[in-house]
Amino acid sequence: MPIKIPDTLPAFQTLVNEGVRVMTETVAVRQDIRPLQIGLLNLMPNKIKTEIQMARLVGASPLQVELSLIRVGGHKAKNTSEEHLLSFYETWEEVRHRKFDGFIITGAPVETLDYEDVTYWNEMQRILDWTVTNVHSTLNVCWGAMAAIYHFHGVPKHLLKEKAFGVYRHVNLKPSSVYLTGFSDDFGVPVSRWTEVRRADVAKVPGLEILMESKEMGICLIHENAGNRLYMFNHVEYDSTSLADEYFRDVDAGVPIKMPHDYFPHNDASLPPLNRWRSHAHLFFGNWINEIYQTTPYDLEEIGNDR
Repeated sequence: MPIKIPDTLPAFQTLVNEGVRVMTETVAVRQDIRPLQIGLLNLMPNKIKTEIQMARLVGASPLQVELSLIRVGGHKAKNTSEEHLLSFYETWEEVRHRKFDGFIITGAPVETLDYEDVTYWNEMQRILDWTVTNVHSTLNVCWGAMAAIYHFHGVPKHLLKEKAFGVYRHVNLKPSSVYLTGFSDDFGVPVSRWTEVRRADVAKVPGLEILMESKEMGICLIHENAGNRLYMFNHVEYDSTSLADEYFRDVDAGVPIKMPHDYFPHNDASLPPLNRWRSHAHLFFGNWINEIYQTTPYDLEEIGNDR
């Protein structure tokens, strides 16, 4: 089944052009199916780009999925038009009465700040607490993952001496995990962050299972069964050119930046990068959506009643 998003959303035509099946409200209501309700709390500055990246992966599932776009109310976006936000987004306060089968919390360009110094941290804490009772499974990404694991378990983030940047080999530590079905033993994952969560800190918290890890970059993915949460510290959702866009942005701005590791062919920034993580990105999101489908209550209102 295709993903249901507004047909005027910029991501709609992009996904159609890529061969991802999408549907309009008119078509969706004719199908006697309860679509999975997936919320996307988009904290990224370029919201349209992130919408496309996430919708592309969520929409590749054979299940019918309805994607809701959500933003924090206590922060004014600088890189996305107010018209776009008013047309396609709801604030968390406007959806807090709802329940979701799955909920994605993205990264945000605030990772070098202390959590308490982030302007919307109080709202973020309320959202994270709300996911316990109103969301069946939460996928926290990059800063969203660091914020969640800090909020729920006090696991700190550590500032790196230089930016972790590039495509790094990762090891499949738990091939039997439902989230890693079909994964290779090792694979490349895009990394772009200034902070890290360390294994020694994670090991102090019972119930946190490390699923993916890199020798150079450390932990990539953690599963927490008790809270039905995933913590993804890197960016499997990235486009082929995402790291290049970041690199050239910093070069043009005169910001010191190393060439992304193992990304450009022959380390030549004039050559277009090859996407070597796309298949695993689709596997990961497909596995997550399938696990939600297998375990979520049919009645949305039952979500959270067992916690």
